[in-house]
Amino acid sequence: MSKIRIGIVGYGNLGKGVEQAITRNPDMELVAVFTRRAPEKVAITTKSATVHNVNETVYMQSAIDVMILCGGSATDLPEQGPAYAALFNTIDSFDTHAKIPQYFANVDKAARKSGHVAIISVGWDPGMFSINRLYAEAILPKGIHYTFWGKGVSQGHSDAIRRIKGVKNAIQYTIPIEKALVAVRSGANPQLTTREKHRRECFVVVEEGADRDYIENTIKNMPDYFAENDTVVHFISEDELKKNHSKMNHGGFVLRTGQTGAGNKHVIEYSLKLDSNPEFTGNVLVCYARAAYRLSQRGETGAKTVFDIAPALLSPKSAVELLSGVL
Repeated sequence: MSKIRIGIVGYGNLGKGVEQAITRNPDMELVAVFTRRAPEKVAITTKSATVHNVNETVYMQSAIDVMILCGGSATDLPEQGPAYAALFNTIDSFDTHAKIPQYFANVDKAARKSGHVAIISVGWDPGMFSINRLYAEAILPKGIHYTFWGKGVSQGHSDAIRRIKGVKNAIQYTIPIEKALVAVRSGANPQLTTREKHRRECFVVVEEGADRDYIENTIKNMPDYFAENDTVVHFISEDELKKNHSKMNHGGFVLRTGQTGAGNKHVIEYSLKLDSNPEFTGNVLVCYARAAYRLSQRGETGAKTVFDIAPALLSPKSAVELLSGVL
């Protein structure tokens, strides 16, 4: 049986997580990594795969079944998503929630025109949390859902900070406000603003001579990322960042409180606790690559989200194995 041939665009933390995930899936193989850096300076762990400049992707369409896009949502994916959907079946983790509808439309147009499948916004939120919100809302139509992230490192928010002029490196922690979480779990159904649910803490390394006031103000007022939260910015050294902020843990909670019958109350809760955000996200991306490949083999085209993907498409197991071993 032939393996699903995977390509990776971008070899940062997420790209490395995807590479690790591929090694744990015997029905897949990594063919190539594409980078904006000098290829000869990028050391990957898969000996059979090759490293290329991103401009060389167009020459490898016949060699790759699914391309996994590991760029950031702030500036990379809005351009890369449609561009690569015109060339390959793709998977990405676009996570700017407010902009997903427009991003979906842009990718869908490119994928349908080229005859490819592009599954967007794959990860754990959006992604696994999205599915659990949908299930819970369908089961408890009379209710309220809540999402809490953290405490942990947000890859998307950290990447957005790193794109600011004068920033050399940065890590951002999303921290749920415990008082709000306790109130939700109690079934009190509180009405919470974005600011009342989370706070954000940023640790930033700046380039020599950078304008710290400009950087701090840009972070705190960044729409879709920080403007709606109480945000603290710490300026630290590169050594301190590496020493104290190198472990990319994360997690969070999806809850829905609702009522059935004559006022009977229910709480549905789904949670994740992750030692490595990029490694876990990489594993999610890889199992959706399997689904994209299978849909493409069926002749389907266009953009999809996690809502469109049947669970069985994610698993390497056969229908018989799933019926006897998982149900």
